[in-house]
Amino acid sequence: MANKILVVDDEKNIIKGIKFSLEQDGMDVSVAYDGEEALNLAKDNNFDLIVLDVMLPKLDGLEVCQGIREFSDTPIIMLTAKSEDMDKIMGLEYGADDYLTKPFNILELKARIRAILRRSAKNGGKAQAAKNTHVVRGLEIEADSRRVSISGKEVNLTAKEFDLLELLIENAERVYTREELLNTVWGYDYPGDVRTVDVHVRRLREKIEDAPSDPKYIHTKWGVGYYFK
Repeated sequence: MANKILVVDDEKNIIKGIKFSLEQDGMDVSVAYDGEEALNLAKDNNFDLIVLDVMLPKLDGLEVCQGIREFSDTPIIMLTAKSEDMDKIMGLEYGADDYLTKPFNILELKARIRAILRRSAKNGGKAQAAKNTHVVRGLEIEADSRRVSISGKEVNLTAKEFDLLELLIENAERVYTREELLNTVWGYDYPGDVRTVDVHVRRLREKIEDAPSDPKYIHTKWGVGYYFK
């Protein structure tokens, strides 16, 4: 089955080039030219990946990314023409999985898309195969459905937040360095740095901990990394 990709940009020539190139690889490509249209398409369709420009009319790309993350963990690659946006995007404050700076090489974009789709397929296959459930002091994580709940109330995690939590809980008490977490959860070809891990741990704590500053699940080993207790 063809991968369904949404490409969002207000420059028609860019959309035309990306769409043609991805369709040559057998992908099913939908397009949007503004933020509102993109958000509506993301709500009404089950895309495998979204390519999202930062500078958009009506809603900008960061607002769209935040909006999508309220209901979906679909991988998102951000496109930006402004270097000062990179820290925001790579910090993943907005839930993006990767970024490219304009002008970019279409072959590099396709390589990033394939890498993310491979990881998504691997994680999806793992989720289908796994049937175990972890329950720790009110925290329940279901590996088969990739669902997390606290005291029976479901918590909405992004794909990377779930992968991070699952890795830590399956290897409780093992201390992972930031570099190990980055390489394991994001992959060796991920262009970000260890700040990405810190941001995700902080966001994860905000969702699952009663007191994020005094966590009972995900602990910090100062100067080393993180572990699940």
